[in-house]
Amino acid sequence: MLLEVNNLVKEFEKGKPVVDKVSFTLKEDEIFALLGPSGCGKTTTLRLIAGFETPGEGTVKLRGRLLSDTQIRVAPQKRGIGFVFQDYALFPHMTALDNVAFGLNELPKHKRKVFAEEVLCRTGMGDFKGRNPSELSGGQQQRVALARAIAPKPQLVLLDEPFSNLDAMLRDSTRKEVRSILKKAGMSAILVTHDQEEALSFADRIAVMNDGKIEQIGTPEEVYYKPKTKFVAQFLGRTNLFEVNAGGGNEIETSIGPIKLDCNACGRVVCSIRPEHLTIEKPNGASPDNIGLIIGREFKGHDITYHVLYKGERYIVHTDNRILFNPDDKVVLRALEPAVVLQDPLN
Repeated sequence: MLLEVNNLVKEFEKGKPVVDKVSFTLKEDEIFALLGPSGCGKTTTLRLIAGFETPGEGTVKLRGRLLSDTQIRVAPQKRGIGFVFQDYALFPHMTALDNVAFGLNELPKHKRKVFAEEVLCRTGMGDFKGRNPSELSGGQQQRVALARAIAPKPQLVLLDEPFSNLDAMLRDSTRKEVRSILKKAGMSAILVTHDQEEALSFADRIAVMNDGKIEQIGTPEEVYYKPKTKFVAQFLGRTNLFEVNAGGGNEIETSIGPIKLDCNACGRVVCSIRPEHLTIEKPNGASPDNIGLIIGREFKGHDITYHVLYKGERYIVHTDNRILFNPDDKVVLRALEPAVVLQDPLN
């Protein structure tokens, strides 16, 4: 195991942990994401791993080497960890080449710029080696910052919201490029982000954080399709939540009819079903009690989002662009996939 984070706790104000018993592991050559809203503790967790902050409790180990606990704190520059800051933190008076060469203290001076140029070429920035940061675009600065982080051959690279300053189109292309660079270099990385799409497309595994705690860890598919809590279900895109009485089996009766569950359940439970796991159809003689009304429609080109009022409840339905209805049309709802039983206790 490359990285082991065990029960990290960090308080800036007594009794109010910003990071609360956070634990996870990172495998070799894995890209991991800490995903959550602003203020959930994800950046502080990253800074604890980097050594910029000291934990009140817990440990950080890299390849079995203890980096942090309540007594020991290895200096950030001695951890073998690269860090890409949100604002890139490039030296404005240095060229791209000099920025990358700056941290290569382990190499003889006459070899530093040669190696730095090789790394810049790997990130597609070889032709811009003589430019200062002010002469580079946001995406180019981001790649120089990444080159500077990976040039010393760290065991781990930490990325703190590295794409947030880029426009939407550049953010998407740069994200793909950075992932490709990391994978080709065989490097492990931890990305901090509040962007769900970014985490889902960039990471091999995701930890969803809320209020200082990790609520769920899994592959992008696991956390999206099998959320464990209301927060995870709602933070990772839209969902339909409902409470029902389960009889011990894997099927429940709901206002839209019988729905399969992803597991057996008993008693009062909270369930989640994604909008794309529902569809709408023409009533075709259905009982008036089983007919809903479209109260909103969002055309998005490749798909359409419908808002349906059904027996006093509002549902969100994503369909492809061939299923065409208009506001005020009458429809029936049907589930295409099982609903997920959440672990949240009922209030």
